[in-house]
Amino acid sequence: MEIRPTTDQDRDVFVDTLHAAFGWFPETPTAGGGVWWSALEMDRNLLASTPDGRPVGTAGAYTFELTLPGAVLAPAAGVTCVGVLPSHRRQGVLSAMMRHQLTGLRTRGEFLSVLLASESLIYRRFGYGPATYTHRLTVQRHQAAFTAPRAHGTADTGSVELLRRAECGDLLEEVYDRYRRAQPGALSRPHRWWALGAGQPPISAKPRYVAVHRDADGVPDGYASYTIENGTLTVDETIATDDDAHSALDRFVLGHDLVTQVVFKHIPPGHPLRWQLADYRAGQVGRDTDWLWVRLLDVPRALTARGWFTDGELVLDVDDPFLGEHGRYLLTVRDGKADCVPTDRAPDLSLDVSDLGSVYLGGTAPSTLVRAGHIRAHHPAAAARADALFRAERPPHCLHWF
Repeated sequence: MEIRPTTDQDRDVFVDTLHAAFGWFPETPTAGGGVWWSALEMDRNLLASTPDGRPVGTAGAYTFELTLPGAVLAPAAGVTCVGVLPSHRRQGVLSAMMRHQLTGLRTRGEFLSVLLASESLIYRRFGYGPATYTHRLTVQRHQAAFTAPRAHGTADTGSVELLRRAECGDLLEEVYDRYRRAQPGALSRPHRWWALGAGQPPISAKPRYVAVHRDADGVPDGYASYTIENGTLTVDETIATDDDAHSALDRFVLGHDLVTQVVFKHIPPGHPLRWQLADYRAGQVGRDTDWLWVRLLDVPRALTARGWFTDGELVLDVDDPFLGEHGRYLLTVRDGKADCVPTDRAPDLSLDVSDLGSVYLGGTAPSTLVRAGHIRAHHPAAAARADALFRAERPPHCLHWF
């Protein structure tokens, strides 16, 4: 088997092989909108072929920025388009491609890799761990009344304007970019994605209504992209740079006439919307799932890149069985900055690199994985100390599909 990087000349065969691996048929581009694969970076993709040149597997990557705790922007490879033809599964093709890809990412100097897992059983063995979570929230229209806020100074002084997707592409791009720079776990959406209409709405130019929130000075600071079909208003995503804008947009869609229910496709953990409803039970949670998976390619670089909110020390004994590596590191945090160096001190925690990926953004408490039997705590205080160190300023959340 040969694994080689692709070029622009390989685009058609790469896309055809990927679709065959998943049993899909390619979409036909619509007027004003692209196809999801139009933003592929062909110099970052891999094609696996048999000795006689038949393509049997694909793997790709996008160039993103990932927002880390502390509003730190870090480069991250967004792994995508991983597939093997049904005729060649369970023959080592996937493992070979993933090992080739991880080695290549390191050669490029990258220290973080992320992906969305089509199947949750696949990627942990390659060192990825689920790091952000999201859920769907459905609210029946007749139960959508808001409770009056009891805290002073919580009234929104902005306004909401209704636009069509075709009227506000640049505005959406600008607001999303402001939002993602402050939200742990968020990924950048490069300009070429918006320009090509690559991805899911509202990046895609498919028809959508967009509720745009403006602050008291008229500056756009949030939007909600939605459709209405058969009495259901479905919100693709709500993006807001603060809670007031988010609440105003939630009120707008929940107050829409001629709908029976409102479905929010992406609600982050700990979001206050259910508490804002007069009837807490009116918000029905569904599809509570993982979203962004994280893989550390260079443990010291990754741990020193993010921001920290508690001082302390922790010795981490990290095993990376897929790459055949093992390291023990002393993590020292002072005044929001970390130092991470090899050590021979006794470990506080022993963990797999996939578990380190899960706790890295602060969305999974180390103590949870200790209780689950994944992480070994070597003394009673270790888990609590790790929880305090790895917490983020707010739960990480990722909306971007890739």
